[in-house]
Amino acid sequence: MTNYYLTEKSRNAKTGPIPVSTTSADTCPNDCPFRGNGCYADGYPLKGRWDEVTRGERGGSLAALCEKISALPAGQLWRHNQAGDLPGDGEEINAAELMEIVIANMGRRGFTFTHYNPAKPENAVPISIANREGFTINLSANNLAHADDLAALDIGPVAVVLPAGFDGRQTETPAGRRVAQCPATYRDTTCADCGLCAKRDRKVIVGFPAHGVHKRKADAIAA
Repeated sequence: MTNYYLTEKSRNAKTGPIPVSTTSADTCPNDCPFRGNGCYADGYPLKGRWDEVTRGERGGSLAALCEKISALPAGQLWRHNQAGDLPGDGEEINAAELMEIVIANMGRRGFTFTHYNPAKPENAVPISIANREGFTINLSANNLAHADDLAALDIGPVAVVLPAGFDGRQTETPAGRRVAQCPATYRDTTCADCGLCAKRDRKVIVGFPAHGVHKRKADAIAA
């Protein structure tokens, strides 16, 4: 059974003190190239928390998560899934369950990232609706060329993994789309201060250099 846990005030240096959720690993798409192969969430200390949620030792149901989300202050910025992905079976997003999160988020500024394949209509439709209704779902690109493919779908903003050690601040995709490196990866700021990934209508793709204990594997995919 999928399990959800909400940390009401994160101590993560990059997110800052905002609420963040963790979802059990069964939600991770089967075709995500980082699954067990360079995912930053496979590194400690986050992996320890993620494993507890996956085993059902921490957290609870989707309904319990949504109750907590709906109790957040109006306008609250929060991140869904510091680990894990959208409700689904590994191939297809569970649209009904995703809409429960979307409804709970109304009036708040939730954002997340997904590796579910948005080229499939059964995934594209709920992603598009969620973005339209105020819950920001970033399409996760494996590299710059993939970012172009996802941006062309025009159903949500795009984030991309950049090669490890990237410090160009800004670059472009092969098709000329502008990529801005996440500010928290090169200066003293946090998601709480920035909020760029929560903006659905932004003009840039957000880039994250491969990081974590398995960054060499992630770097090979990004490159």
